[in-house]
Amino acid sequence: MTEVRTAHSADLDADARKAIRMLLDAAFEGDFADTDWDHALGGVHVLVREDGELIAHGAVVQRRLLHAGRALRTGYVEGVAVRADQRGQGHGARVMAELERVIRGGYVLGALSAADDAAGFYAARGWQAWQGRTCVLSPSGMERTPEDDGSTYVLPVGPAPDLTGVLVCDWRDGDVW
Repeated sequence: MTEVRTAHSADLDADARKAIRMLLDAAFEGDFADTDWDHALGGVHVLVREDGELIAHGAVVQRRLLHAGRALRTGYVEGVAVRADQRGQGHGARVMAELERVIRGGYVLGALSAADDAAGFYAARGWQAWQGRTCVLSPSGMERTPEDDGSTYVLPVGPAPDLTGVLVCDWRDGDVW
């Protein structure tokens, strides 16, 4: 039996957090740092369980992105993963559908940084590749993040932003996007 649960980080017990971290470590093949884990906390999680075992996860956390002179309340997607033996069965789509519901209900924009092999998945769901420059508002001021150009995707909730403009994220440790 497949169960989909939506819960805030505060409502996840130690066992749930451990299972999520183990799933993310395995799915990202050891390329999931402690800062990445920290980025996935503090928001809403979607957990998909099959016969009680966690097989898929995603989270949306609030961030402020700057664009066209505005600070946009953004639902930023983090930690999307499906267990390797469960991929291709729609579990990722289930996770994203629930995360998108949260974004549409609580934010003016959705955003995420897509791995190369996941870009088509997000685009097929209506996420749009940011075509303009990306930057971060760092402790020393605004800095370009050219390595994130092309991998940043947005999901407009209201009027579509100018996708060719500059998009600036707030500062955080580790990967800023």
